[in-house]
Amino acid sequence: MAGRVQGKVVIVTGAGTGIGRAAAIFLAREGASVVVANRNEANGAETVRRIREAGGEAVFCQTDVRREVDCRRAVELAVSRYGALHGLVNNAGIFPRATLTETTEAFWDDLLATNLKGPFFMCKYAIPAMVAAGGGSVVNVGSIHGLGGAPNLFAYATSKGGLLAMTRNLARAYARDQVRVNYLIPGWVASEGEIALRTSEGHDLAWLEAAGRNLPMGRLQTPEDSAHAIVYLISDESAQVTGTILNVDGGASVFGARVL
Repeated sequence: MAGRVQGKVVIVTGAGTGIGRAAAIFLAREGASVVVANRNEANGAETVRRIREAGGEAVFCQTDVRREVDCRRAVELAVSRYGALHGLVNNAGIFPRATLTETTEAFWDDLLATNLKGPFFMCKYAIPAMVAAGGGSVVNVGSIHGLGGAPNLFAYATSKGGLLAMTRNLARAYARDQVRVNYLIPGWVASEGEIALRTSEGHDLAWLEAAGRNLPMGRLQTPEDSAHAIVYLISDESAQVTGTILNVDGGASVFGARVL
């Protein structure tokens, strides 16, 4: 199955750590040219280094998805450097905790700007480029919280619910243009961001691992679990898959497992 996305050009946002980094590395390994779009330059450059060291092709584009000009520049870089754009992974996101009454206007605005406005900006420029290339695939990295969510993730759940609606709307709008748009639910991923969050709450890695053993399939998900699914959704193997939710959450969405 080597070369599953051979010749494709793909932008991955938030590609400096976690799911984004794993997706960028896996896509490059399967033959894609990857634009590593990330706000933190050092992390993004490290992802590019790893890809190139393994013989893949990637370029870094410093991108704050809250800024429309940055999102447009990432798409322009993909097209100018590689000649076309075939895929977009909207992965950049933040997940701070707050209930409804704890949520301030500044908190709301920043979270929604990153998690919902960012994908809007990226799609606004990426999808026309895909149409010009004859088609493509957008993967929106969502969350089980987008289907309702925990009380202390009010704004986050709202952003991911909005992203699901965006996914379905765009899937219908661009089906005739052969642009597919799908929503990925990663589950509870032991990413760098998740570990840092739990550390700030006084929990260590052993606590996370123990929590994972209580999930339906007995462990937390990894960035690589999602990366495998992203390669599939970007590849032509999923040519007739659009407007769908793909759960890579170890059964949490089926069995109602609690994600803390």
